[in-house]
Amino acid sequence: MLKIEGINVFYGRIHALRDVSMQVTPGQVVSLVGANGAGKSTLMMALAGALKAKSGAITYDGRPLATEAHKVVGQGISLVPERRRLYANLTVRENLLMGAHLRKDAKEIEADMERMKELFPIIRERIKQYAGTLSGGEQQMVAIARGLMSRPKILLMDEPSLGLAPLIIQQVFEIIGELKSQGMTILLAEQNAFQALEISDYAYVLETGRITLSGAGQELLEDPRVQEAYLGVKAKAIEAIEATEATEATETTEATETTEAIETTEATEATGQ
Repeated sequence: MLKIEGINVFYGRIHALRDVSMQVTPGQVVSLVGANGAGKSTLMMALAGALKAKSGAITYDGRPLATEAHKVVGQGISLVPERRRLYANLTVRENLLMGAHLRKDAKEIEADMERMKELFPIIRERIKQYAGTLSGGEQQMVAIARGLMSRPKILLMDEPSLGLAPLIIQQVFEIIGELKSQGMTILLAEQNAFQALEISDYAYVLETGRITLSGAGQELLEDPRVQEAYLGVKAKAIEAIEATEATEATETTEATETTEAIETTEATEATGQ
């Protein structure tokens, strides 16, 4: 289990994370949702060893988490960073091999390379291309695959849908669902609250560096505070649909009543004749 207890992170004098506490249970998808600037990426960087917390504790499987990035990967935690951060002048294959740079098992690395081609068919097509020539969606697939090449126990995913077209976003979340079904533990930082909460076992809401809400993903989806702050468009769409359905139901009832009244009148007139 990854456990974060009361950590505080600063950028100079800016207090970016304030007494943040949370945990990630093995086999679960745990989401961290919040607006841009809430501190999601700061937390991810702190977990990945790219930033150091000024106070508090981060432990993994009961031991302190390393504070150097390569040692964090060695402990079994891999980051898929915001905006992909691929090596543009390296091929797709070379980028994937960078993800396995701590491993020594050459045959297993090649086996995992084939597994990535199965999980991400576009990688098979683009394996010899330079990463910088790929589209944003293709780069995101390569970035996720690179993270998986270290065989992590926990995959950190920072804003995987950022800047992508809706169809590609759907594909990304389908991949997250597939990884979840395979037992991968995932900590997901996302502005796309609806998609993130829908797939999550548990989630935390981060606002201006503080955890303000937490609970099961479905519970937070139904929480009015979350709906108002992060799901406004979705909530309004649902209200519009419900209003339309209510109007149609009323119109159907009125039409039925009118038909029945006409039939009753006709029956009465027929009887009188």
